[in-house]
Amino acid sequence: MLHKQYYVEQAKVEKLTARKNQKSSYYNGIYDRYEYPVLTREFAPVHWRYDLDEETNPYFMERLGINAVMNSGAIELNGKYYLVVRVEGNDRKSFFAVAESETGIDGFCFWDYPVVLPDTCPEETNVYDMRLTKHEDGWIYGLFCSESKEKDNPDLSAAVAEAGIVRTKDLKTWERLDNLKTLRSPQQRNVALHPEFVDGKYAFYTRPMDGFIETGSGGGIGFGLCEDICHAVIDEEKIISRRIYHTLTESKNGAGAPPIKGKKCWIHIAHGVRNTAAGLRYVLYAFGTDLKEPSRVIAEPSGVFLAPFGNERVGDVSNVVFTNGAIAKENGEVYIYYASCDTRMHVASTTIDKLEDYLFATPKDPLRSPDCVRQRCEFIRKNLELL
Repeated sequence: MLHKQYYVEQAKVEKLTARKNQKSSYYNGIYDRYEYPVLTREFAPVHWRYDLDEETNPYFMERLGINAVMNSGAIELNGKYYLVVRVEGNDRKSFFAVAESETGIDGFCFWDYPVVLPDTCPEETNVYDMRLTKHEDGWIYGLFCSESKEKDNPDLSAAVAEAGIVRTKDLKTWERLDNLKTLRSPQQRNVALHPEFVDGKYAFYTRPMDGFIETGSGGGIGFGLCEDICHAVIDEEKIISRRIYHTLTESKNGAGAPPIKGKKCWIHIAHGVRNTAAGLRYVLYAFGTDLKEPSRVIAEPSGVFLAPFGNERVGDVSNVVFTNGAIAKENGEVYIYYASCDTRMHVASTTIDKLEDYLFATPKDPLRSPDCVRQRCEFIRKNLELL
């Protein structure tokens, strides 16, 4: 018999999914934030978390709890919006699940079952942070972090990160390909696939790493090519967005969503990390690369594109925003999906025109305080002449 408490909990989920989102009062002219997260742990279906049978669960206890919903890939298909979300259970294991919306800003509902990936890596313990690319070869590719325990290391936190690759046509049936191999980098995370062929090859944005947490000698966001995506091997990675001292990328940086094709450039929204007395702070930044030569950076606006704001600053891993999904619509609108504090999912809306204006008209970082002061004084002088 279905437990009567089911109807109470189900009503809570339905109330959340029916809630209309609206733009918040936050303003910077670049994008609009929204009043509510688009997904939280409370959106998870009741039948994922509770045994609904009154006989086997008389107290209606949560048996398989959900801790967080975060870091989703994003894609538009047949007029609907889909997020392939990282869902973290109370057991700390992550899995992927598809949430669907008619609007892209609210009404996201999870499909009945999580994504079931082919289990081809026996040593793999955890998977997360899938980036979705609708490639010109006709497939939808998902690139994600495949994590396993580092062998022969007694430290229980010692892990190895590789870039897993799957492909699909409908987000329902997934084919697992070989993990990406980068010959000069022992570990990889935050890998994204370029949506078009480059010189007839598949192009990847990588993040060379010496270790699981620390980048070590990894210099920033890399770019590499391979011919066979089913057995992807990258011989050489060219660093296109470097880590720089006393900037938001000082500790590490990595690709966000696959780049968006604009009118003037490929638009990249990445994450940068610096260390603080309160721990690592993750923010988003943006840069643009040449449409014909996507490994060549042609626009580098200064500073933070999006940082945790207000309630977004608090969660499992505080003071963090992270993106690995964005949708560019045919009418030029762009939805950027980002997680705050490894806890919940948000959306920011903007346009291709606004993003490119931001990329090309925002001054570049002079990198030194005296030069930053001169830059700002000239900026102020120009404005005062208009008043």
